[in-house]
Formats: sequence, C-alpha cells, structure tokens
Amino acid sequence: MEGTVKDIGHCPTQCSKINGLLSRVGDRWSILVIISLASRDVMRFNELKRHLGITQRMLSRTLRELERDGLVLRTAYATVPPTVEYRLTDLGRSFGRAAEVMGEWAVENVAAVDQARAAFDAKEVEKA
Repeated sequence: MEGTVKDIGHCPTQCSKINGLLSRVGDRWSILVIISLASRDVMRFNELKRHLGITQRMLSRTLRELERDGLVLRTAYATVPPTVEYRLTDLGRSFGRAAEVMGEWAVENVAAVDQARAAFDAKEVEKA
C-alpha cells in the first residue's frame, strides 16, 4: 500500500513533515476557510471575513499560509480599490472534500458533544 499512512513507518523526518502539514490544515481558521471556499468557486477577502467573523489579521495570515501550502490561489486585480479573489487549487479541492466531511460531522454532532461536555463538567464540580 504505497502512499498510505502505514508507509511512514518510524521515519522521524517524514513524521515531522506530516505533523507540520496537519498542524496547518487542521487549525480552526484554515478548516473554515477551506470549507467556505469549497462551497463557492471564488470569494473575495472581505466576503470571507464577513462570512467567517474572523479578524482581518488572522484571515490574512491564514490565507497566506494556505497559499504557501498550495491549497489556495490568490488573484489580485489592478482596480481601484484593489480586488483580490481567492479560490481553492486542485490540491485545496482535494483537501476540501475531507474538510467538508469533518464540517458535516461537527454540525451533526455538536449537540452530543455539548451534552458530553456538560456531563463531564458536572462531574468535575461534584469532585470539587
């Protein structure tokens, strides 16, 4: 099974690279940006900002990292004011499919997780 997780074996270099990639694509804002872009062909910066309720600084940073990783394509147009659009690359779309599944799971299970947290917190209060 070449190209699978099992192929990594005990190679620290490969694990380190995978850990770095999963840290980037697994962070909160990256996942939400990917899901948002997967749902539409193109989005402008301010449209993403409003849609996600994210700060300008955090969105800029997230988009820059996603662009660096080859997941997002940034296109700037020489207009006044400047227009910048973002879309997923082929690599980003392939990740977007997995991100959408995780997003759907979150939507379907948010109530169950909330209940589990409340039950856990109630036990912690009883212990104190």
